[in-house]
Amino acid sequence: MNTSNLFRKAAPLAVLAGLGLTACQPDLEKDFSPSNGSADFSNYIAVGNSLTAGYSDGGLYLEGQQQSYPALLAQQFKNVGGGEFVQPLFTAGQENGSGYLRLAGFTAAGNPITANVTTNLAVRGGTAAKPLYTKFVGSVNNLGVPGIRLSDVETAGYGSVQGNPFFERITPDAQATQTYLARVAASSPTFFTNWLGNNDVLGYATAGGGASFLTTTADFTAKNAKIVDALTANGAKGVVATIPDVTNIPFFTTIGPSFRATLAAANVPSAAPFVYTTGTLAPGQPNVRTTSTLAAIRDASGTGALLLTLTASPYLALYGQPSGKYWRDFYAQARPTLPATVPNLSVFLAAMQIDTTKAFGQSTGNPFPSILVLDAAEQTLVRNATNNFNIAIKAKATEKGLGVFDANTFFAQVATNGIVTNGVNNTAGYISGNLFSLDGVHPTPRGYAIIANEFIKVINNTYGAKVPTVNANDYRGVKFP
Repeated sequence: MNTSNLFRKAAPLAVLAGLGLTACQPDLEKDFSPSNGSADFSNYIAVGNSLTAGYSDGGLYLEGQQQSYPALLAQQFKNVGGGEFVQPLFTAGQENGSGYLRLAGFTAAGNPITANVTTNLAVRGGTAAKPLYTKFVGSVNNLGVPGIRLSDVETAGYGSVQGNPFFERITPDAQATQTYLARVAASSPTFFTNWLGNNDVLGYATAGGGASFLTTTADFTAKNAKIVDALTANGAKGVVATIPDVTNIPFFTTIGPSFRATLAAANVPSAAPFVYTTGTLAPGQPNVRTTSTLAAIRDASGTGALLLTLTASPYLALYGQPSGKYWRDFYAQARPTLPATVPNLSVFLAAMQIDTTKAFGQSTGNPFPSILVLDAAEQTLVRNATNNFNIAIKAKATEKGLGVFDANTFFAQVATNGIVTNGVNNTAGYISGNLFSLDGVHPTPRGYAIIANEFIKVINNTYGAKVPTVNANDYRGVKFP
């Protein structure tokens, strides 16, 4: 995911129901004798990004770390010779880590109200742009780093210089410019999971195709190969995971349908104009206005190509009003990075050719911003990149004889049919679906438990092991107030 979006706290999730996938986790039967098969779990190393770290609800905090899928895997590996699994856990008094979102209640219309948790954070100083979390000194088995892309793994000083505080936190001061690849190479696993690459498409997508970039297939392929070569250098076995199609997550599939339904209830015709920009949002850069209609926005039936992001939700009520609120907010956030030639809001609006007396989202003079819309062309770029990256992941896994958790196929099925765990139906529905947290991107503890079980299935099938699964129903979905 986009690092800047992660550190700013993204937003919430989606709706789809049904049964379909079944994932029952029964108690161990009498004839089930746990076994490691041909795998050695004595030094399990988890490589990945926020998903691997246990990030949830727009932040990294102790509960999420403790119920990350690698922690659950390591717990089950204990049944088959697994060794100690060290995570860089936040300590008591700092258990809320980076801060996160909580569900504070619901509006009269039934819409969720979220609030930021800002107490007991793990900040030791620094600035708002680069919070410095209390260092975790020592060896670490969970190398999940929120925000990291495969394109970043050879960046010297990715933590200390480039400003990713989650990597800086676990990087020794004496090796401040250490690369993520070097850290992985020094881990010497006997078994590993590798789920890197999601952010190489997610950052672009959550920025509406504008403020971030897609990693090239050549760069992705080369760096994926280096990571896997480093992990397998001493003969370690493991499982790699593919990248899901991010357009299926609640971050993109929740807001559009509710927006369409609200306007329909107000008798706003679906043929009414919907105008948005394409390209980057910066003075002097291309900001082409595209005129479409409300009918082009994805509705509850899946009709419509435009996806609105969850971060759009505070601004949807401005549609049709002569409002400058979005642009004032954007200017306030972007001001530190704007050039000196943009000294104030009026100059900014003039440079962007924005007229806030016009109807927001209905006029080319006051368009909906590109960062809040993922259009069909951008979705195609995301899908093509995802497919190309997954080809590279599978090819390298085949070369090394590794197991593959096809997360892309799995999450596509979940988005369509949901998944049943011991008689409980879980869906990709926002708040109610159990699987996705309040940021609309990362799983809940229940979601991470289900992911752990999918990894276990692949491990057992690939290495002839009998690692017991967890009961996903023991883990919560969204926590209600």
